[in-house]
Amino acid sequence: MKYYLLLILFFSSFHLFPQKKVKSAVQDKLSPATTANIEGHIGEKLDASFNNRVLAQDAHRLIRPFTIHDEHSCWQSEFWGKWFTSAVLAYSYRPDQQLINKLKNAAYELMATQTPEGYIGNYASESRLKAWDIWGRKYVMLGLIAYYDVSKDRKALEAAAKEADFLIQELADKNALIVKMGNHRGMAASSVLEPVCQLYMRTGNERYLDFAEEIVRQWETPEGPQLISKASVPVGQRFAKPAENWYGWEQGQKAYEMMSCYEGLLELYRITGKESYKKAAEQTWQSITDTEINIAGSGAAMEAWFSGKKIQHVPIAHYQETCVTVTWIKFNQQLLRLTGESKYADAIEWAYYNALLGAMRPDGSDWAKYTPLSGQRLPGSEQCGMGLNCCNASGPRGLFTIPLTAVMSSNEGLNINFYMEGSYQTTSPQKNVITVKQHTDYPVSGNVNISLEMKTAENMTLALRIPSWSDESTVLINDQPVEKVTRGDYLKISRTWKEGDKIQIRLDMKGELHYTGQSPVNVAITRGPVVLTRDERLAGPKLEAVIAPIKDKNGFIHLTPQKNHNSDAWMVFSAKFLPEAYTEYNAEPVEVNLCDYASAGNTMGTYPFFKVWMPQLVDPRKTE
Repeated sequence: MKYYLLLILFFSSFHLFPQKKVKSAVQDKLSPATTANIEGHIGEKLDASFNNRVLAQDAHRLIRPFTIHDEHSCWQSEFWGKWFTSAVLAYSYRPDQQLINKLKNAAYELMATQTPEGYIGNYASESRLKAWDIWGRKYVMLGLIAYYDVSKDRKALEAAAKEADFLIQELADKNALIVKMGNHRGMAASSVLEPVCQLYMRTGNERYLDFAEEIVRQWETPEGPQLISKASVPVGQRFAKPAENWYGWEQGQKAYEMMSCYEGLLELYRITGKESYKKAAEQTWQSITDTEINIAGSGAAMEAWFSGKKIQHVPIAHYQETCVTVTWIKFNQQLLRLTGESKYADAIEWAYYNALLGAMRPDGSDWAKYTPLSGQRLPGSEQCGMGLNCCNASGPRGLFTIPLTAVMSSNEGLNINFYMEGSYQTTSPQKNVITVKQHTDYPVSGNVNISLEMKTAENMTLALRIPSWSDESTVLINDQPVEKVTRGDYLKISRTWKEGDKIQIRLDMKGELHYTGQSPVNVAITRGPVVLTRDERLAGPKLEAVIAPIKDKNGFIHLTPQKNHNSDAWMVFSAKFLPEAYTEYNAEPVEVNLCDYASAGNTMGTYPFFKVWMPQLVDPRKTE
């Protein structure tokens, strides 16, 4: 029966473009802004990545493997699609003639490698469908669909459709289950669900919807990853640890691939409205949040979930891969768009300011593959002879999700999700153009000033995200205070908004102490959405010294901004600590400087040591 369905999919109608208009069963709550111009620190980081990573990439080198067809095990075929989708996001943020020319050339050069059957890939015929072949085809389709969306060039959509058609044909011809293909219980291969759903929405071809549902059906078979039925199981405990090959088919905890499948499942939920799909994604998000996400906003070791949140203070192998961070951000962006819930924006912001920016080199040209919480930020190795690795290609995909989602529109009005210096243009419920201007140095301070530019006054709702960490927040509209400002939610203000209206937001930027571990207990410090970190370049005792933060009566630590003398550090604060005293008397407090996690150990030439979690003395008087 399972193979018969694949044959039906292949021999069904070959008409590419829809005979009927496709309409989603579920509409997103939030829609991206139409334009954005971000300034300040984040604007500088976007510009650096745009110029030194996205635009600088040799696209021809990424396409060359597609002309050879001699691969049996590696993943060269992912790099073009990762870079290309990053570049489309970058172009959407900053339309640039040089970049759109580069995109067109790269799309057409890739399409020229398509075989008469429809294959775009680099695997030898006897190895197709195996290892990373379908995964690479996924990225080909994602890139071509992204080019179609930005250019409306139907040749790109046709090429993506032919790639999908050939995949369906091959699976049918070989009586192959997609969940038995490739690695990680089929999650790598079956994450092709995302572009398959995108193809259905753009073509109306029912074959793609049928194939998408068949992929999900196979997930729930004994051979599949059971991403729906195991959604309530912690992500690090869904399957036994692989007995032999950590990166082989038996690995059911692979973080990046798992989240990629849920991204596809949310696309299918939009099409079908099946609540079980959304519920599985939401349950998995909660599991990742509860058991894996560390203080820097990401996680995973050796690229797999491992119930790591509770042991994040110890040295961990290959911790916090940038591909995992990027996909976590993208997964949250999907859920934010779909539901409009502030917790997803909180998760994005935390990962963005810490794990993601911490992986990017200061000039944007390179990305660390792993970013530990203590140690060094070391460059990753080249993969597959491609001159880069997966995280170099992925990093900008996370970075450029932010500009057009900082301010979004809804049926009720506007949502301001992220506070960043700049201007954002979007449309109101009555289709009026509105420009939102943000004047802020956030998160250096918690002060945000927002003004509206709109030709026509309109009654609508402006939703301001109040972060979950901000205990005491104040909001003023035209100098009048707003009551009932609740953290961890949107403050929704419904009124007639007009040209010149001003909003002032003051967020609580106290130094907060976090504790984890036992014997010893470890302590870390955050300020707003930013993790503060010790760095061997900064003033204070050596990193090995055991020092205890001096708390105020409410349990917070006082932080004093310091003039920054290090061009690689964005923010520097000083705080008082008590060192160990080897006498009967307490030692005198010492002043210690800390910087933002993204700057810690992050230089162009050297690799300074840094530390987030600080072990505390074990005192037998205070232990059981």
